[in-house]
Amino acid sequence: MPVRSPLFRFSAVLAAAAFIPLTALAETPLGTWATPPDNKGISAHIEAHPCGEATCGVIARTYDSEGREVETPNLGVQVFWDMKPVGGDTWAGRAFVPAHKRSYQGTMQVQGNRMVVRGCLGPVCQSQIWRRVN
Repeated sequence: MPVRSPLFRFSAVLAAAAFIPLTALAETPLGTWATPPDNKGISAHIEAHPCGEATCGVIARTYDSEGREVETPNLGVQVFWDMKPVGGDTWAGRAFVPAHKRSYQGTMQVQGNRMVVRGCLGPVCQSQIWRRVN
């Protein structure tokens, strides 16, 4: 059997990796995410799930400033939809902000157990950092 150089083995690994879909390497937004508290001290758990070829998310639970589960009018509200991978660990689609009662172009960038959620209206953007619950 011929002896292969380390460069040959490295090239073979790179060639094999080229056939792995990028989404397989990216971190996923699927799961449950905790939002920071709003101006009333209410935080939420957002459940992100597949919806067709995209990712959607709804407010599954809400909590008061003491961490007690509370009912709010926003329970069950869809806060993002049509989020599709656009490269790396970033998804883009639409986001709804209940406090504004308005939807925006949005992005989500997953970074381990945190996700930067960003919405823009023209040149004005706002973002939040959500943390993964599960």
